[in-house]
Amino acid sequence: MRISRRTFLKTAVVSAAVPVMGVPYAHYIEPDWIEVEQVELTLPRLSREFEGYRLALFSDLHIDSWLGEDRLADVIDRVNAEKPDAIAITGDFASDSVASPIDQQLVTHLSRLKPRDVTVAVLGNHDHWINARAVRQIITRSGLENICNKMISVQRGQARLHLAGVDDVWENKHHPGRSLRQLRRDDFAAILLAHEPDYADESARFGRFDLQISGHSHGGQVRIPGGGALYLPHLGKKYAAGKYQVKEMLVYTTRGVGMVPPLFRFNCRPEITILTLRSPAFS
Repeated sequence: MRISRRTFLKTAVVSAAVPVMGVPYAHYIEPDWIEVEQVELTLPRLSREFEGYRLALFSDLHIDSWLGEDRLADVIDRVNAEKPDAIAITGDFASDSVASPIDQQLVTHLSRLKPRDVTVAVLGNHDHWINARAVRQIITRSGLENICNKMISVQRGQARLHLAGVDDVWENKHHPGRSLRQLRRDDFAAILLAHEPDYADESARFGRFDLQISGHSHGGQVRIPGGGALYLPHLGKKYAAGKYQVKEMLVYTTRGVGMVPPLFRFNCRPEITILTLRSPAFS
């Protein structure tokens, strides 16, 4: 695989910093130390019928020689153990290839996800760089809903919760217009899946999304205690990890599960997020 100048420089900077902080820990321990973050979010338009709705979020599997079948199986088991109502995957399923056996490993384990309602997914930049068509096929074969540039709705009685998605922003594949036209037919809460978190500056201007959920940044992978990330990617710099308020819209960026080179995590554990949604009717 050809290494870009940007990747080379990033690797050099991070590799120089990590020895000071402990290579064995950053390479062998923290990358496997998955944190299940429990986060409560109040959405202004969330109907009382969806009070306490549990949405599991994970991103950036980057399945490869490091995150292989055993680690992937563990991620799926951890998500299922939370008994979520719905599951959202915000892209970057693989890093270098989705050829067999990687494609079959993804299908085998993604198809084990067991939400009450639905699992939705969008693509990330790496999915487009390797083979977007193959990743779409993996999503479909796994029984997941590909909501790139479209939306679906979950219903409870007469109330709805809309789940919309955009295809990758970095690759300029995002087209939110169709979903926005559908969303303007009612005033129920809407959640947007967008791989790159910094898209929030645009999506918030639409005034129709209560929450954007994203990945992409990996939280930086290596963060200096008391400081910040050594490196953050394009479109992942402003809203790199955790919860933010952008105009009237909430944003939550998960730190991701997998890694990209250099394969270190320090002060930035991999994350599965359980978002418990709250309705203002109960506040």
